Amino acid sequence: MAASFAAAAGANVHPLAFERWSAGETRLHQLDPRVKLLAALGLLLVIAWTDRSSAAAFGGYFLLLTSFLWAARIPLPGSLLRTLMVLPFVAGVVILNLWGGDPARAILTMARSMFSAYTAIALLSSTPFPALMRGLERLRVPPFLVMVLHFVYRYLFLLTNQAQDMLRARRCRAPEPRRRTRFWSASAGAVAILFARGYDRAERIHHAMLARGFESHFPVMHARQTPSADWWWLAAVLVLTAGIHLAARSWPL
Repeated sequence: MAASFAAAAGANVHPLAFERWSAGETRLHQLDPRVKLLAALGLLLVIAWTDRSSAAAFGGYFLLLTSFLWAARIPLPGSLLRTLMVLPFVAGVVILNLWGGDPARAILTMARSMFSAYTAIALLSSTPFPALMRGLERLRVPPFLVMVLHFVYRYLFLLTNQAQDMLRARRCRAPEPRRRTRFWSASAGAVAILFARGYDRAERIHHAMLARGFESHFPVMHARQTPSADWWWLAAVLVLTAGIHLAARSWPL
């Protein structure tokens, strides 16, 4: 029991890796969020347009994104590892293409998904989430959608905190279960309790925000002008991305 209590006491809520990485102070971190959002959107569109005849462009996209992460001093192994998170979501489509006798389409689908995730990781790793939301607002994204994204992201930490509290309480009150059936039934009940407690806590947080004058938007404390160099950086990235795509299409492997 003492060992379980010690282990439970050491369970803390750690911030997401993106939170740590986005707190950097490189020049790429200081770019206007709108510039990085538009650059990511342009790259995602070009990735979606990449077909079998221009598949060689994926090598150029990889060098472009890896150079960005390296210049922003973001760990490359961790970024590449987190790209694999998309595999469960595209595995079904890839398997169906393989089953239908079209391995080329399966590989293309996998490549598009992986590079789209790599682009999103580069964006999230170099831009703090509040700045990203302000960038969406300044790009005239509907405020309701921005607010939903903001609260979904923040409630992930609330659920994590709640789950850590429940895990700590279980380790302090009972040893590890020996039977797998008992473990899975207990886990299912814990998930239900977690969401019930998380919903109740979210309600209390919402009422507290309303009591403090929350008006469905987060005020911007320090609005800054976008330097012209940021827009030139955006133009260079878009031109380079389009050049990679056109070169791969003109000289296919």
